[in-house]
Amino acid sequence: MLSKPKTAHGRYLVRLFGLMSLYLSLLFIAVRFLERPNAVTGPLAYILAFGPAVPVIGIFWAVARLIIEMKDEYQRLLLVRQTLVATGFALSLATGWGFLEQFSLAPHIPAYYWAVVWFAGLGVGAAFNRFTMGDSGGCI
Repeated sequence: MLSKPKTAHGRYLVRLFGLMSLYLSLLFIAVRFLERPNAVTGPLAYILAFGPAVPVIGIFWAVARLIIEMKDEYQRLLLVRQTLVATGFALSLATGWGFLEQFSLAPHIPAYYWAVVWFAGLGVGAAFNRFTMGDSGGCI
């Protein structure tokens, strides 16, 4: 029997692994059933299409839980700064791209890609911490 991880990062990694496994499973099911014409319709189609979003939303929750559970205040500060930079990065790019789309200067990007940009922004946030604080805190 597996024991519960003792550290906040350990619990985060368990949550992340579980959520990513669920994401891959739900995405596989959605693609399998929704990319065939008329294979699934009605409310079930909406449920299948929304399914992969649930674990991604769960990852945002897992990051929030990590912040809450961290005992070391300095490490928590670095993580909060990292997530704030990621949020500003993603929202800024989404806003700029949205205006470009509005005026037909850029192609449409499906909205779920902005979560991917946020995850990339965590790396930008870690670099920002390294540059401004001398410590990235270990990129989540």
